Amino acid sequence: MKIVLAYSGGLDTSVIVRWLKDHYQADVVTFAADIGQEEELDGLEDKALRTGACEHHTLDLVDEFARDYIYPMMRASAVYESQYLLGTSIARPLIAKAQVELARKVGGDTVAHGATGKGNDQCRFELTYAALAPDLRIVAPWKMKVFRDAFPGRSEMIAYCREHDIPVEATAKKPYSMDRNLLHISYEAGILEDPWFDPTTPENKDMFKLSIAPEDAPDQPEYVELEFEDGDCVAVNGERLSPAGVLRRLNRLGGAHGIGRVDLVENRFVGMKSRGVYETPGGTILLHAHRQIESLTLDRDLQHLRDSLIPKYAELVYYGFWFAPEREALQALVDKSQEGVTGTVRLKLYKGNVITCGRKSPYSLYDDKIASMEGVASAYDQDDAAGFIRLQGLRLRALHAARSRRG
Repeated sequence: MKIVLAYSGGLDTSVIVRWLKDHYQADVVTFAADIGQEEELDGLEDKALRTGACEHHTLDLVDEFARDYIYPMMRASAVYESQYLLGTSIARPLIAKAQVELARKVGGDTVAHGATGKGNDQCRFELTYAALAPDLRIVAPWKMKVFRDAFPGRSEMIAYCREHDIPVEATAKKPYSMDRNLLHISYEAGILEDPWFDPTTPENKDMFKLSIAPEDAPDQPEYVELEFEDGDCVAVNGERLSPAGVLRRLNRLGGAHGIGRVDLVENRFVGMKSRGVYETPGGTILLHAHRQIESLTLDRDLQHLRDSLIPKYAELVYYGFWFAPEREALQALVDKSQEGVTGTVRLKLYKGNVITCGRKSPYSLYDDKIASMEGVASAYDQDDAAGFIRLQGLRLRALHAARSRRG
């Protein structure tokens, strides 16, 4: 039996490596996806091998993550429950896909993950496995009673590590858990499980890593220009960049001005409510700019149709159905809608705010002659409005008459 484990190097997956090896008498291959965690990946290979893995692979997926996952989602303007920019959700299908590909490459017959039985990630990983490799066996230790009985708490896991000489730094429970990638950092659990707890107070605000507190941001605003081609941002302040390069640049700009913090109680796929705190500085700027260039270039009814599908698209990403046919069908519609969504947006960044200061496009649908209130001759004849409104009101007048007859 050869198991490929999605591995972070934290306490849970460090325990799981050795437990899988002993429980199944299996070879365990550890796998980490580099999707922008930066220093969190340092020393993973040595740690995994010392923990009991027979081999370790860290794969650089940053460019693929930005190009093939974040950007298509941004074209859809996807936001879950009107607040969450889906930073963790969009990463999981890529990680699971790479894990499956690695299992094929090394001859693995089983894939494993350390997601709990209460969260969304178990769904995202296992629905991706189902879509791409239904023949592979799935092992999820936290959903196995034998594992939970062995490790009812963090202290038992730390003791296990000491007993088996597993290198972990954990000695006491962290006050929260954190997950980082190119698009965002999420914080949850621990002290954040109280929805009344305020992480922005002076004694708590060191939790945040990507952004300065808005009240501590510079007193002078900063202007930034984003250039789009067919719905994708291709340049920042005149410099052409890759999708990953755009996000890195916007993360730095947004973080310096306290942009992109969200604190919400969300509805998990498994049915419970959960409190999460997120930092998404670059994604917040990118999403705002994308909406602005769409406002200039996207046909009204096409925009309204696409917008009506945003909750469904976002729900599919959040639940883990990235590789489902309905998400792919929605993506085809979204991508078609983005043809001609091209131009430049000028924004002002100031103390947590993203302020629109201009937009322009060679394919603009804005006609200043039609929109003008100065009596300029144009293709719009105000006399036509009388008949237009009269016909729109026909059913309302008929409804009023019928109600009057009913008394």
